[in-house]
Amino acid sequence: MTTTWEDFMQVGQPSLTARGAAALRAAHQELDGGVVFADPFAVAILGDYADDPLCAVAFEPGREPLRVSVAARSRCAEDALADAVRERAVRQVVVLGAGLDTFAYRNPHAASGVRVFEVDHPATHEWKRRQLLEAGIAVPDALTFAPIDFEESDLAEGLAAAGFDAGRPAFFMCLGVVPYLTAEAVAATFGFIASLPAGTEVVFDYGEPASALSPEQRALHERRAEWAARQGEPFHSSFVPAELADRLRSWGFAETVDASFSELARRYAPDSAAAEALRDTGGHVMRAWVQDREGGPAR
Repeated sequence: MTTTWEDFMQVGQPSLTARGAAALRAAHQELDGGVVFADPFAVAILGDYADDPLCAVAFEPGREPLRVSVAARSRCAEDALADAVRERAVRQVVVLGAGLDTFAYRNPHAASGVRVFEVDHPATHEWKRRQLLEAGIAVPDALTFAPIDFEESDLAEGLAAAGFDAGRPAFFMCLGVVPYLTAEAVAATFGFIASLPAGTEVVFDYGEPASALSPEQRALHERRAEWAARQGEPFHSSFVPAELADRLRSWGFAETVDASFSELARRYAPDSAAAEALRDTGGHVMRAWVQDREGGPAR
């Protein structure tokens, strides 16, 4: 019998999304050699959760396409961040829905004065601090935890309280988050980002509507959606790529670049079979830049 994520949801545990993504990043290091995305802290920060049956699923050989997709979205985001730091002198990074993401602890731009703000639910922050302590991973001075619930709190106010400067451009990473946000939270989040100075960029992933998928993929998506809803983490948002690009422009983003998970797998793991396995799954990573208020270029 094939093991599924659904078999192992445990009441009272931290977010399934956060645990699952962390496990996939760790498994990519151990099983795939980190060929797409090297993360020296991925295994350590997972800690004892590596023995959790839920996390063990990520280490199964047949999960390579899923591991590659999670690694590729992180690689895409951090490559884009490197461009923002080098080309536009961006010095503020906001990790939305940070979970067990480790960018802040291996920040290659720290010497350039790049400050990181990790945004997540307060309970997730508490869990992460315990994981960091147990793993012996130091919290850098250039990191600020910003406990914010996207559905209940104002992102602008929460970031301001954490010391974020809304008068300077910033880079936002938002991975594994958008599908779980309501339409109102999506609009509020991206509306705020679009209000920031020119040069601000956001990289996020999203899924296409079930109606746009093949019958086989649609059935799989619907089973996952039904299960996720039962676990208290329902899917809320999905987008048609062209319509999403139009919506982003209406919010104030000047330029967008969209890549499917399959395209990213071909880019970063050309020798893997993941690209074919991820074809038609409806997963995408979007980059969007804020325009100059005078109509000049975003970059």
